[in-house]
Amino acid sequence: LKGRDLWVLVLGRFPTHHKIGIPEFKYVANMHGDETVGRELLLHLIDFLVTSYGRDPVITRLLNNTRIHIMPTMNPDGFEATKVPDCYYTRGRYNKNGEDLNRNFPDAFESNNVSIQPETQAVMNWIKNETFVLSANLHGGALVASYTFDNGNSVTSSLKGYSRSPDDDVFIHLAKTYSFNHASMYKGTGCDNRQTFPEGITNGYSWYQLEGGMQDYNYIWGQCFEITLELSCCKYPPEDQLEKFWRDNKVALIEYIKQVHLGVKGQVTDKNGNPIPNAIVEAKGRPHVCPYRTNEQGEYFLLLLPGTYVINATVPGVETMLKTVEIPDNTGNFSALKHDFSFSELSSRSQPASCPKIPLYQELERASAAVKPTLHILVLMTVML
Repeated sequence: LKGRDLWVLVLGRFPTHHKIGIPEFKYVANMHGDETVGRELLLHLIDFLVTSYGRDPVITRLLNNTRIHIMPTMNPDGFEATKVPDCYYTRGRYNKNGEDLNRNFPDAFESNNVSIQPETQAVMNWIKNETFVLSANLHGGALVASYTFDNGNSVTSSLKGYSRSPDDDVFIHLAKTYSFNHASMYKGTGCDNRQTFPEGITNGYSWYQLEGGMQDYNYIWGQCFEITLELSCCKYPPEDQLEKFWRDNKVALIEYIKQVHLGVKGQVTDKNGNPIPNAIVEAKGRPHVCPYRTNEQGEYFLLLLPGTYVINATVPGVETMLKTVEIPDNTGNFSALKHDFSFSELSSRSQPASCPKIPLYQELERASAAVKPTLHILVLMTVML
């Protein structure tokens, strides 16, 4: 409906604003209005986090060190349009304009000639205005954790129909974190005999090709790792099953949030300690087609599995610094490894590396086909449509 808000609840020790060093996490559900389980799960998750704060030491540390954004429904009109609950497809999948929101985002592989919907634009603005590091969007109709890329071409896809991102190892870890902490997803049996998912995970493209998905958009343009969680064989199950869905997903939902503390984070500053925004900071050997850049506070967050990496910090047109880091598994400590970069000479603020809006992987393809509960922890925010 015109002028309707999409509601987001933000939880954390500092819920009203971003704090340096505290990563931003989000869950989004009910993007398809007739896929309802995620909507209910996120309401239960909010209740669990708020009531556990100050009582459960793990949840307390999680909320003190993470800013968690929860959007229970991205498509309220579609949800309300689903008059007769059904396990399978209904018209409520789409928004008020009859558009599928998970085919509505800009695509890195081909021109997505759709009219950007108000819900999509609101989420794109939200991603732009926050420093999201990790995310998941909750769907229904299958039981699997699906990860980037959802689309592909000869630059990213292999003969086996797999579209590999530069951070494929991290995505596999993220998907497995969810599936192995879920009551049954890890078994990989799927919803019928025709479809099995080993270990309960799948590369999106190898499952089925999708253009204009939110997951790839987050990773490419939002610098945010997102996976898609298919949480129920039945899209709109009977009410009496909802409690079991919560029990099946509760641990996985929490363990997945903790993964926002993987890898390395820090600030890029000049010799006077002033933050340098738009500096490129990436791990060597895994460049992103849109370079990952520091935010207004000069911060970067890189999700990386434990191991040795060379981190490349570049102020475009000025200087490059390389630092070898040994990354431990710090998720249990609720803080990624911290490493700051300080640039001594900055003649003038250079132009940030541009990130084109046109399909990016077509450019690569042309270049080389061979490139392979206390009130203070809660705040309500609206994302205006």
